[in-house]
Amino acid sequence: MRIGELATAAGVSVRALRYYEEQGLLTAARSSGGQRHYGDSAVERVQLIQTLYAAGLSSRTILDLLPCVDAKVNTPESRALLRAERARIDEQISQLRSARDRLDAVIALSESPASGCTHVELAALVG
Repeated sequence: MRIGELATAAGVSVRALRYYEEQGLLTAARSSGGQRHYGDSAVERVQLIQTLYAAGLSSRTILDLLPCVDAKVNTPESRALLRAERARIDEQISQLRSARDRLDAVIALSESPASGCTHVELAALVG
């Protein structure tokens, strides 16, 4: 199938497919005129890539995992990579929770009539 057909079938943009190809995540055969042609399995590949991106993995990490996916095996290394990605996401979640808590404090202070001020001294809250 051609690139536009794959984009439609997989629910992504043509630009995304070109990016996946640039990153080594997706391969295409080329016609004599240079047009990309993909096999039927490309739809599943693109959907997998989309799922891994949605899980927060980078294109580099996805590229490292694809040989295991293609071989239908998991290795201690691939599991360690996935665990490291989970730990990275956990750290991001922790940082976001902290930012949310600080924002909640700013909101609470700004809504408090007892504060008696018309503006919030932000430096005192984040310090």
